[in-house]
Amino acid sequence: MLDAAGSAQVLNQALPYIRKFQGQTFVIKYGGSAMKDPQLVHGVIRNVLLLHLVGIRVVVVHGGGPEIDALTQRLGLEKQTLDGLRVTDDPTMEVVEMALGKANKTIVAHFQRAGGRAVGLSGRDGDTLQAVPMREELGRVGEIAHVNTALLGDLMDRGWLPVLSTVATDSERGALNVNADTAASAVAVALEARKLILMTDTDGVLADAADPGSRISRLTRAEAHQMVDSGRAGKGMIPKLHAAVHAVENGVDSVHLINGATANALLLETFTDEGIGTMLVR
Repeated sequence: MLDAAGSAQVLNQALPYIRKFQGQTFVIKYGGSAMKDPQLVHGVIRNVLLLHLVGIRVVVVHGGGPEIDALTQRLGLEKQTLDGLRVTDDPTMEVVEMALGKANKTIVAHFQRAGGRAVGLSGRDGDTLQAVPMREELGRVGEIAHVNTALLGDLMDRGWLPVLSTVATDSERGALNVNADTAASAVAVALEARKLILMTDTDGVLADAADPGSRISRLTRAEAHQMVDSGRAGKGMIPKLHAAVHAVENGVDSVHLINGATANALLLETFTDEGIGTMLVR
């Protein structure tokens, strides 16, 4: 626990960052264990709300794999995957939309209980996330073709905090299931965000996937490409690195990969000199 002097020092360190980022847009992909553990949920919600209250324009993007798995099992549907992606037939798509809808309103309720002004959205609302089918054998799995920022921008202009689930719309206004990291990256690019923050279950990108102590604090896009191509990146980290590289190659200043299970990870990564995750830059 910090004493009064230590707390004051942390606040003083945060001040120039708050000034620097006021009025800027952050897109935060919320997921992993930080969505499941009640204590972690409480901490993340308060961190995001603090960013919002100091004048940062925040959009929260979330998936919900465990929620989808649980509902799929309860309904007696078999989970099938292909190349790490959930095969999404029509019945599974209904489950995905139900599970993410419930998760979305739960997150919004947490923000409102903490005193925030949050609005829950599906990517289908206002045609915000527009996608095309990825591959026929995956069914209703999509990849983002366009992000319509009108609704998100209007909400932020009016002081609301948008919470967006990653169900997209296709050309016939049907639903498509989209990877949350990929969707968050596309939203960050479309909003010309200053930062994209991806919450993970590890302490950022590891030089050695088997060594939790090998965190890389700063990574360039060239180094990220090399890690993926050489096989050094763990299987679960590959889609996050692809999303991160896409963001910085298309105008986002930096992408931060942080462990959502670490207390106050968002604030420590954003408002302190050292940070605690991995920052990917151009």
